[in-house]
Amino acid sequence: MLTLTENANTIAATIVAQQSTGPDAGLRIHSSGTDAEPRFAVTVAATAEPGDAIVGDEEIHVFLEKTAAEALDDKVLDAAVDEQGAVSFTLLPQAV
Repeated sequence: MLTLTENANTIAATIVAQQSTGPDAGLRIHSSGTDAEPRFAVTVAATAEPGDAIVGDEEIHVFLEKTAAEALDDKVLDAAVDEQGAVSFTLLPQAV
């Protein structure tokens, strides 16, 4: 299952808190590419969609669309904020 680094957890929780007031809100990751060139989009969602996998802890819920959950099963999500305030997410392999 996808895991989050401490940075990703903190940044995701901040984004969700700024864009949603619902207690069940979270970050939703869904596929937006093809099998040959997978890409993922991240949005803030009020709740999980039917069929979404849910990861995270008391600080942040991350909803994974089925295709994204399968593709990211063995990954770690990291995040960073640059000097201009732009957020970037990076997928890393999980340590074995």
